[in-house]
Amino acid sequence: MEKNKILGIVDHTLLKQTSTWEQIKELCDGGMENNTASVCIPPYFVKAAKGYTEGKLPICTVIGFPNGNMTTATKVFETEDAVKNGADEIDMVINIGLVKEGKYEEVLEEINAIKKACNGKLLKVIIETCLLTEEEKIKMCEVVTKSDAEYIKTSTGFSTGGATLEDIKLMREHCGENLKIKAAGGIKSFEDAEEFIKAGADRLGTSRLVK
Repeated sequence: MEKNKILGIVDHTLLKQTSTWEQIKELCDGGMENNTASVCIPPYFVKAAKGYTEGKLPICTVIGFPNGNMTTATKVFETEDAVKNGADEIDMVINIGLVKEGKYEEVLEEINAIKKACNGKLLKVIIETCLLTEEEKIKMCEVVTKSDAEYIKTSTGFSTGGATLEDIKLMREHCGENLKIKAAGGIKSFEDAEEFIKAGADRLGTSRLVK
């Protein structure tokens, strides 16, 4: 695949706790220069990044990040605030404890509540595959397929592991046709990226390909 086509499906990402506005501006410059799908940044920087990029680049941010075990009301407020500040895409983290308890209906309700708060903006649902059993991964594919979200996403990049080709293949097998897949965490090269795309990923979250 051509590098520019791969970059066109990359969420160029910087979510480190130590991120500064100068680093976020540099990220935005890289995203605009390389026509990435978006930049994925902490909520604090969304408003400034929206102004800085002047509509030339979609702004993605994270909700309930990275642990996911806030109340639904908190995540909904975060989402509304992010959208008000100019976010074009929202990547939310599920409540993994609810998955462990088998409370999948509650997980679905939360996803849909957040999607409603997105006010038409794109929603990606992070299931943190490294913390789930194969059975739980399959079940979450079914839950997110049933939901109003557009994407299911593997990982935050802040837990015990990132995306694997095996997980992408499993997700592609068990997700509905209309649900897209984002692989994130550990994608280090264009060769890695191409393998994930071949396995079924529609979007890639990485900080390394533009560099």
